[in-house]
Amino acid sequence: MEKIVVIGAGQAGSSLVAKLRNSGFEGAITLIGEEPVPPYQRPPLSKKYLLGEIELERLFLRPESFYAENGIDLHLSQTAVSIDRAARKVTADGAIYDYDHLVLATGSVPRQLPAAIGGDLGNVFTMRGLKDADAMAPQFSAGRNLLVVGGGYIGLEAAAVAAKKGLHVTLVEMADRILQRVASPETSNYFRELHNRHGVNIMERAGLDCLIGSTNVEAARLADGTELPVDFAIVGIGITPATDLAEAAGLTIDNGIAVDAQGRTSDPHIWAAGDCASFPHDGGRLRLESVPNAIDMAECVAENIMGAGKTYVPQPWFWSDQYDVKLQIAGLNAGYTQVVTRKGDKEGAASFWYFKGERLLAVDAANDPRAYMIGKRLIDAGKTCDPDVITNPEIDLKSLLK
Repeated sequence: MEKIVVIGAGQAGSSLVAKLRNSGFEGAITLIGEEPVPPYQRPPLSKKYLLGEIELERLFLRPESFYAENGIDLHLSQTAVSIDRAARKVTADGAIYDYDHLVLATGSVPRQLPAAIGGDLGNVFTMRGLKDADAMAPQFSAGRNLLVVGGGYIGLEAAAVAAKKGLHVTLVEMADRILQRVASPETSNYFRELHNRHGVNIMERAGLDCLIGSTNVEAARLADGTELPVDFAIVGIGITPATDLAEAAGLTIDNGIAVDAQGRTSDPHIWAAGDCASFPHDGGRLRLESVPNAIDMAECVAENIMGAGKTYVPQPWFWSDQYDVKLQIAGLNAGYTQVVTRKGDKEGAASFWYFKGERLLAVDAANDPRAYMIGKRLIDAGKTCDPDVITNPEIDLKSLLK
């Protein structure tokens, strides 16, 4: 009987094993996860879960009974420590699993502040898993001082939750603007104004010198000497692909675990999917950090393990929820040369359209699902549009699809 072992019980791992069974795979499936709970959604952790609006069981991607009912051997609280490629065996906390195909869905890990500047003080958190959310949840009491380090989406979402709960929130970003790595100045301006309206103090071009405290963090000193009172801090300075296991096994690493167009690593019996994997794209390599990519890539790998021979073609989309604003992003904006703005039909709604020359690359739509839907359909179809049409409020965007 053919054996498939999947390391990583997150969105990609869960999607992959479900797809295998749904596609008629009849062999043995083993899913190994480090956490003590079944695979769950991560995006709500920094939003609805922290706000107490969603319970743990509602985070689960599938009921725990799903795995047993579908003959999936789910091992929780286990850490895979080594891969023996020659013998095709995985060792995880003393247990040994044989495989015909191995899938690495190990995800990513958050970057930490160095201990030398106070990163190891108590009440300094990163947001990646359920344990992180549970650890920081008691800190969210009205009137306390929160420092958010990093002005990406994770940092901004945490700031929004804290502001809604009545905390005093300061966010420091060492770059020139929030969201600088991932979005246009127009999108940055939209969210800076949104947070300012909710009382968040956003400090851009503000380097963190150190966190101060004996046991727990008590204050922060910025690069210009400014000191801020801090009851707790959330660090959102990016993530890195979890490649340690793959590196130790001698697999090729290139901005993550390097896979071919079908998801196969440099070892023909080992595959990778999700945040941890980089794949061929536009003459280079791409690694996407998103739930849709984790699902789509994992399902493609599952089909290819069964012999489909499909090339993985990403259709990137992302989202972020902050206050009452839902940001929906379609496409990839890398290399854009122009951004045009269109106001939405409702107050506060707007969309930002990225072009490279005449080619439409991406759309950021804030509380404007119509703009998102139309932009995504154009991008997925490889079509473009005239920027002047986008900015003309008299023209119905739906006409772009004809």
